[in-house]
Amino acid sequence: MSTQAVTAFLLYVLINAFTPGPGNILALNTVANYGWSKGRKLFLGIFSGYYAVQIICAIFVFGLNELLNPVMSIMKYIGAAYILYLSIHVAISKPIETEEKKSASFWKGFMLQFVNVKIYLFGVTALSGYVVRYYSTLEMLILFELIIATIGTIATLTWIFLGKIFSQAYQKHFRIINIILAVVLLQCAWSMLFE
Repeated sequence: MSTQAVTAFLLYVLINAFTPGPGNILALNTVANYGWSKGRKLFLGIFSGYYAVQIICAIFVFGLNELLNPVMSIMKYIGAAYILYLSIHVAISKPIETEEKKSASFWKGFMLQFVNVKIYLFGVTALSGYVVRYYSTLEMLILFELIIATIGTIATLTWIFLGKIFSQAYQKHFRIINIILAVVLLQCAWSMLFE
């Protein structure tokens, strides 16, 4: 792989990983509401789901191109509906003040990634646009998807860190912040369906 191709691949991955998406927004909202320790299970779910989805993308690109478009068409609508649900949940949520805060669930974070069409498109586009012309074995495609998932995990950790820093501000201005986050999620769903 040429230096130019590696650079283009990494720029594409970094830009896509750090832009607001459902996983990053949910992580930010969760750390602001629950804190790191109570949200840890959800974060682990987001990370695990990210890796699982990227491995699925590698398998699809490797051998299931025929099925990819129908699956993505269905996932697009399921993903948009789930993101709409998340945006409503984020918009109406309030900070929890008691010590009996429920921990955010691993499965909520994990399943989010399975309906998060952004990361499917992200993984498939990165492989088909930058990698397949140089490497086409399943092992290499999985390796590149693991790189993508690792960068995505670092991006989500960045969003979590920002949520921790701003948690006090969130406590004071939660309604405005939640509405902004909900609108960003709605934009994610909109772009998934119409762009």
